[in-house]
Amino acid sequence: MLSPRAIERRKKYAIPMDVLDVPVSLKYINEIKNIPGIQVLATSKWRNALHIQGAASTISALLKLDFVKAVYFANKELQKGKATTIPSKKTIQNTKLSVYLSEDYGKSLRQLEMLKGDVLHQHGFKGRGIHIAVMDAGFPKVNELEAFGHLFENNQLLGGYNFVDRNTNIYSNNAHGQMVLSTMAGKLKNEYLGTAPEASYYLFITEDTQNESPLEESLWVEAAEKADSLGVDIISTSLGYTTFDNAKYNYTYKDLDGETAFMSKAATIAFSKGIFLVNSAGNSGNSPWKYIGVPADTAEVLSVGAVNAEGEIAGFSSYGPTADGRIKPDVCAQGAGVYVINTNGTVSTVNGTSFSGPITAGLMACLWQANPAATNKQLLEVIRKSAHLFEGPRAQEGYGIPNFEEAMGVLEALLSENPTLTMEEVYPNPSDTVITIPFKKEEQSLQITIVSTVGKKLLQTEITRALPKVDIRSLANGLYIIQVQSTMDKRTYKLIKK
Repeated sequence: MLSPRAIERRKKYAIPMDVLDVPVSLKYINEIKNIPGIQVLATSKWRNALHIQGAASTISALLKLDFVKAVYFANKELQKGKATTIPSKKTIQNTKLSVYLSEDYGKSLRQLEMLKGDVLHQHGFKGRGIHIAVMDAGFPKVNELEAFGHLFENNQLLGGYNFVDRNTNIYSNNAHGQMVLSTMAGKLKNEYLGTAPEASYYLFITEDTQNESPLEESLWVEAAEKADSLGVDIISTSLGYTTFDNAKYNYTYKDLDGETAFMSKAATIAFSKGIFLVNSAGNSGNSPWKYIGVPADTAEVLSVGAVNAEGEIAGFSSYGPTADGRIKPDVCAQGAGVYVINTNGTVSTVNGTSFSGPITAGLMACLWQANPAATNKQLLEVIRKSAHLFEGPRAQEGYGIPNFEEAMGVLEALLSENPTLTMEEVYPNPSDTVITIPFKKEEQSLQITIVSTVGKKLLQTEITRALPKVDIRSLANGLYIIQVQSTMDKRTYKLIKK
């Protein structure tokens, strides 16, 4: 069943209810459960599917049932044709801890500033009202540590579920998820602040660190469907899959097309329901495999690679492109020497795209708070185009480091019916030569930046009240966004160059 919040999200973005919202028939589930030798491990309404375990012959015989359309084996040797596999790294990396001191935001400042996320915070956008589902391996001590106390005090921890153990004990299992959560929600006065400390969270355990099997994909799909039913806005996943304990289940590079993996197909459906998805690209850059995993290969997922504090690509960050030639990862954030809250409640450093992903997911929550009318599709397009390598993407960095300040300005202008914060308009508009920018009463000078609708800076100048004009003859015809900043105000306008 869909919650009132989920239904409201569908209405807001004009997303109709459809057959994918209908649960798998309980009659069908029970009939298969009652077959000797068959164990039902997970279900998916989006894929109208069951994840089952049993002998190959028994599973194949299910095709005789009139309600079974197809059977797909995780063991590719049982499908038509054999797949060639390439070894890959385990998704969750070991972490090395150290301590470092800073000021203001403490140790977390640089990983926020790199993406211009501090600007969103300065404007008061810290994720309030946005619901984030975190899919990971465990969240021990989240209910005990001071860094997460505000989540409970302010009712920001909305619940969760342990899909691996099939219980409600989410404060257990591997600490990876707890550190991931800290990059978004962590808060220690003068020591640490995550990228979305005012967002609300659901915690879902879908990764079994004791085993690597295709079942984990199905558990993630179950969690994604649950997140949809709860009205979640963003899914942040620091997991990915390419190889399993049984090599017969492994993916090959040609499978990384966003349309083959069970998990990737479900991610596409989640996006169609209005959810924004962020996924770590993977840590295989230094391995023979080197490529991203699933569901980071999905077109509708914002896949995030890793850079260091200087903005240089981390060697371990996984490469793209996808098998069908699309740019992946999409963007990068700090993933080398990242500051997190560890299980001792202190600030330490770790490495991995597991952390660059949620850093970005938290800022996506802030961006959506700033522009609540934006769709997930608009957010995805704008944040990709704000990145510094958008016009020259690279295999390991994708489009590069996103600029959330520019993305916020672009969205504000594109979604606004009128220029903001002033009764006067830029004139003449449209124009082909020179425009005049209106000054407010106490303003003496203005910093003017004109950017394209994809966030590229094209013109930057300073004007005074005595000469409030900007020459735009160097611009090609089209729609532009004018960003105006004074010592007391910041505003945007639309401009049409004809």
